[in-house]
Amino acid sequence: MPRNAEEIQKVQTGFFRLKGFPRVVGAVDCTHIRIQSPNSNIGERFRNRKGYFSFNVQAICDSDLKIMNIVARWPGSVHDSTIFDNSMCRAQFENGEYGNSFLLGDGGYPCRDYMMTPLLRPVTEAEKRYQKAHIGTRNVVERLFGVWKRRFPVIAVGIRTQLNTTMTTIVATAVLYNILKEQCDEMPANENAVDNDLLLEIVMNPVRQTGNLVRGQLIDLVFT
Repeated sequence: MPRNAEEIQKVQTGFFRLKGFPRVVGAVDCTHIRIQSPNSNIGERFRNRKGYFSFNVQAICDSDLKIMNIVARWPGSVHDSTIFDNSMCRAQFENGEYGNSFLLGDGGYPCRDYMMTPLLRPVTEAEKRYQKAHIGTRNVVERLFGVWKRRFPVIAVGIRTQLNTTMTTIVATAVLYNILKEQCDEMPANENAVDNDLLLEIVMNPVRQTGNLVRGQLIDLVFT
């Protein structure tokens, strides 16, 4: 994540250039990385809603598809919002470390004053513009997952190691991905493709009152 005001401004500018969504410092989502069946009494915790065993891995990226934050320790049955709620990143936002910046999340996350999520039913033209900008901007994290898995097929087809080794492998591929990206190494073709292993949330999380207020003000000020 950005470490100072200058870096925050740089990341915000990158996101704004995509679809005109202001103050964004990251797009957050989770992706499932397949693992072999854990031979332990906690094995079923790793079975996700699609029926296979996985880690549910959270990542936050910037507008250039760089991984800025990764959490790779939660079983596949755990909800995306639970992972974020227990993350260091949430604590940093709630402590004000990123000022009035936003994260962009999908409908699986509750709307907060620092977490902008899509509207359930956009009605007005301003709401529709917000929705279009949100979807077009947040899409970078889905593209990231697709590119990351093509770069490192082991996390696309599945990892067959002990759980601790698997977690280390996932994080290591994320670090290597960033290094290769910074060195301008040629990325896999079709960078616009999204991750097919995303489990879409079909229930919108309850909107927090303050988040709803901030989102409404943003729509009025920017998208009207």
